[in-house]
Amino acid sequence: MKARWWQGSLLYLLILVALLALAFSFFPVNKGPKEIDFYSFIDNAKGGQIDSIQQDGNTIIGLKDDKPVVKASFIGGTKDLMDSLKDAGVKLGADGIKFEVKTGGIDWGNLMLSFLPLVLFGALLFFLFRSARGANTQAFNFGKSRARLASGDKPTVTFADVAGIDESKGELQELVEFLKSPQKFLALGARIPRGLLLVGPPGCGKTLIAKATAGEAGVPFFSISGSEFVEMFVGVGASRVRDLFDQAKRNSPCIVFVDEIDAVGRHRGAGLGGGHDEREQTLNQILVEMDGFDSNTNVIVLAATNRPDILDPALLRPGRFDRHIVIDQPDINGRKAILTVHAKGKPMSPEADLEVIARQTPGFSGADLANLINEGAILAARRNRKDVGQKELEDSIDRVIAGPEKKGRVLSRNGARHGGQNAAQCRSRS
Repeated sequence: MKARWWQGSLLYLLILVALLALAFSFFPVNKGPKEIDFYSFIDNAKGGQIDSIQQDGNTIIGLKDDKPVVKASFIGGTKDLMDSLKDAGVKLGADGIKFEVKTGGIDWGNLMLSFLPLVLFGALLFFLFRSARGANTQAFNFGKSRARLASGDKPTVTFADVAGIDESKGELQELVEFLKSPQKFLALGARIPRGLLLVGPPGCGKTLIAKATAGEAGVPFFSISGSEFVEMFVGVGASRVRDLFDQAKRNSPCIVFVDEIDAVGRHRGAGLGGGHDEREQTLNQILVEMDGFDSNTNVIVLAATNRPDILDPALLRPGRFDRHIVIDQPDINGRKAILTVHAKGKPMSPEADLEVIARQTPGFSGADLANLINEGAILAARRNRKDVGQKELEDSIDRVIAGPEKKGRVLSRNGARHGGQNAAQCRSRS
């Protein structure tokens, strides 16, 4: 983790404060009154350079218009000072120079200046101990789950945003109804499935439909990847699994989504790492946690993978991942519905026929179709169009399948027939 900016510049700040303190101590901004001897002080009093006198211990200060002008040293009491001034011919009182005895106080400026190094040293120790405590806290939090929590109050994705997989949505609708009204199922003795495994090729919408299920049910949604459990330290993955399920139980009813579960759910006993492999320890903890749910705990575990053949059989048995929902490539009607969803909010030309595009894109996944619409919008912007036309959509099909067009490598028919020579050269040789 990168250090915060104020932690990185703390040493420079302390050095700057110390230099300023030294500068103020050797070169004070306010030099104060001029220090003279007692006889010169009396001459200034006689000459009218001062109009009031303050006695502060063994120091006397002469002021002019309430501003200190000169100061001198005098050893003795107040009566001795007044007698010495009167004997020297200095008039005191209402007709002469005002005399004031200043009570002994604390010189806060010098006191703060003397304590400044101690304060700076204490601040340095405080920040050092704080950084060490933060490092210890981070070490203790190393085994905490890193799942991202999405609140169910304001869902960002619902079933209306998912198209082309109506059968899968129908199966997940039962899950939504159970999370909304579980008593209807529990009254008949029905048991909610502990886990649902979403199986399908990449880009078919497994993660999207998992988010839509949580948004449709209006419950919290914990999302984490299978690779985030595994670390180089033994026991960290199992600790994160325990923490994740503890959070889920505190926020029930909720949905826990583990993406790419094959990262930790591989078949055990394959000889990779032996019995103490961190991946196996994490998988064992997942199996234990899924068996440890109470009957009244409304926590559903959704997992997604595109490699179900390598998963451990204990993970797939009834009681853990009870149902397997296959999400396959969409058919023509599904592709048209997906194109319609992704075309919302984009200025489509009246000539753009999404049904024709759906017929020309067999085998495209939902992610491919979303990319197709996006590429069509990019091509329309390059061609300075105000909307996305049929030509841009058809060109984007080739762009998604084979990449951008290589116009510099196109050869004429005659040139290609004669080994790359152009037609004029062929005619001149003939």
